[in-house]
Amino acid sequence: MTTNTSQRRLTDLRVDEAMHRGVLTCEREASLAEVARVMAECSIHCIVVENDSGDDGPFWGIVSDLDLVAAATVRDLDDQTAGGTAASPMVMVTPAETLARAAQLMTEHSTSHLVVVDAELVRPVGVISTLDIAAALADGG
Repeated sequence: MTTNTSQRRLTDLRVDEAMHRGVLTCEREASLAEVARVMAECSIHCIVVENDSGDDGPFWGIVSDLDLVAAATVRDLDDQTAGGTAASPMVMVTPAETLARAAQLMTEHSTSHLVVVDAELVRPVGVISTLDIAAALADGG
């Protein structure tokens, strides 16, 4: 029995081989208009939302470009906050995990972005998206 090339790529490659390093953050009280401006200026698709209470760690959730689009259909972005819109708790993966595990988490949680965290410090070190996984699959094909 043979394993298809895409499945092999997913199990052979690690998250750190496909992720974007670094993250941008915002406070929970930041307006979605400000979040949208930063995303557009930096050409990124998500921002990590900080947890100002610190009770459950320094990071609380993630706002994606799709979250912004959905929020804009409800109310003006100036009237909405990152904390009120963020997907929380954020779904995390470590750099050493396989792309197969990242894809599994994305599917299970219906999300297109995972925050990549340092395994020991549990601090964000990057982001991996469905597009990053698609690019890794295309590179192997």
